[in-house]
Amino acid sequence: MSHPALGPGRTAVITGAASGIGLAASRRLAALGMNVVMADREEEKLRQAASGLASVRTEIVDVSLPADLHRLQASAEAAFGEINLLMNNAATGANPGKPWENESGWHNLLSINLAGVINGVQAFVPPMLAQAGAAVVVNTGSKQGITLPPGNSAYNVAKAGVKAFTELLAHELRSAAPGRVSAHLLVPGFTYTGMTGAETKPAGAWTADQVIDVMLDGIGAGYFYLWCVDHETTRALDMRRVAWGAGDLIENRPALSRWHPDYADAFQRFVKG
Repeated sequence: MSHPALGPGRTAVITGAASGIGLAASRRLAALGMNVVMADREEEKLRQAASGLASVRTEIVDVSLPADLHRLQASAEAAFGEINLLMNNAATGANPGKPWENESGWHNLLSINLAGVINGVQAFVPPMLAQAGAAVVVNTGSKQGITLPPGNSAYNVAKAGVKAFTELLAHELRSAAPGRVSAHLLVPGFTYTGMTGAETKPAGAWTADQVIDVMLDGIGAGYFYLWCVDHETTRALDMRRVAWGAGDLIENRPALSRWHPDYADAFQRFVKG
């Protein structure tokens, strides 16, 4: 790979590594000759996922617990030395309900999908800043955290927080370790993982491997937004949706006016350009 943090002998730590995008990343990075620490809270799935991969360690971790992330960092460093890639990928797709429902469900999702990313950064980035080698932090966001489609408010809120947190992290790292430690936001679209709930891949979905292609190519190119498309939505359509959402604020339209009946025709005209 063109990035100095990626390649044979380097070390990656990936949370949510037992399935989906985290597993695809683990397999790809192991194939590149990297040491890979696969972390997940599902012990049996993690054991099966790591079977047959070279230079891989597994750790049972609950990302909602800061102590677990500090333990993961110490274990990975003791095994392999410097950590060159941290992928904060663990997430749950549970839907706790509307904003006024299921208090405990909301708190649980946010503790994993948002606080889990913050916990990972706070455990790993200080040692990355202290080490000599290059390092990369990839936080897995989602288009749902940007365009905020109705359906799973808690998930959208968490991924919107991941976006904002990662943007701020990237900005701070430009001063703290210019050119040596960087942060990147992975933005998957419709991807076939365990969260889709489908037994076979829907025709419109990308595979997790396609998402990792975008991630690795984007890191090598120095991109911050590692934006993925899928077989349903083009990048051009994604960008029109993003631009319309920004227009809600600029033009003082109703929140999420893309789905407001009074703006349906206007949005369609906007999409068509």
